[in-house]
Amino acid sequence: MIELDYAALRATPLATDPFPHMVVANFVPLEALHAVIADLPALGKRGSFPADALTLGPNARALMDEMEGPQLRQAIGERFGLDLDDAPTMVTLRGWTNDRDGYIHRDSTAKRVTVLLYLNPATDAWAQHEGCLRLLRGPDDLADYAVEVPPVNGTLLVFPNGPAAWHGHKRFTGQRFSVQLNYMTTDAKARSELRRHRISAFVKRLTRAA
Repeated sequence: MIELDYAALRATPLATDPFPHMVVANFVPLEALHAVIADLPALGKRGSFPADALTLGPNARALMDEMEGPQLRQAIGERFGLDLDDAPTMVTLRGWTNDRDGYIHRDSTAKRVTVLLYLNPATDAWAQHEGCLRLLRGPDDLADYAVEVPPVNGTLLVFPNGPAAWHGHKRFTGQRFSVQLNYMTTDAKARSELRRHRISAFVKRLTRAA
C-alpha cells in the first residue's frame, strides 16, 4: 500500500486555460516519494517502458498498482465529469530524456485521459525551465503557454485528451522520471499501444546488451 493525497486531488480547482486540466503538488507525500525513487530501475535510455515489463522495488510497484486502482479512477472521473468505469488503462515509466524529446504534440486519440506523475527531486535544471512541461495555446510556439509544470516532488498533472491539448517542454538531457497513466478508448487500442511500447523496450534492452 502507498498513501497518495486524494484529498488534495479532490480539493484542487479545475483549470481551463489553455484546456481543461488539474495540477496537484505533492500528490505523492515526501516520505513515500523518497521510498519510490529508491525502488526505481536505472533507465539510461529515452522512451516509455510498460510498468509491468520493468523490475521495480516494492514501493515503486505499489505506486504503479495504486495508479491503476479504483480510487484514482473514481476521483479523476468525478472531477472531470467523465465515466471512466470501463476504460482500459495503460501505465508506462520514463526515466531519461534527450534532445529528441519535448516537441509540441497532442496525445494519441486512443487516449481519453492523460495522467502524468513526476518523481524527480527539485534541481537547478528545473528552475531554469528545462524539461518542465508546458500546456500550450497552440501547436506552433513553445513560448505561448498558460501553465508550466516542473517535473518534481510527486506533482500530478491530469488532462482529458482533445483537439486543443497541445503540450511540450524545453530540451533536457538527463534523468527525468515520470509515470504516465492513460485511460484508453478501447481495449484494442490499449493493447496496440502497449504492444508498441513493449517492442520498443525489448529493442532498447538488446541494444544495451550489444
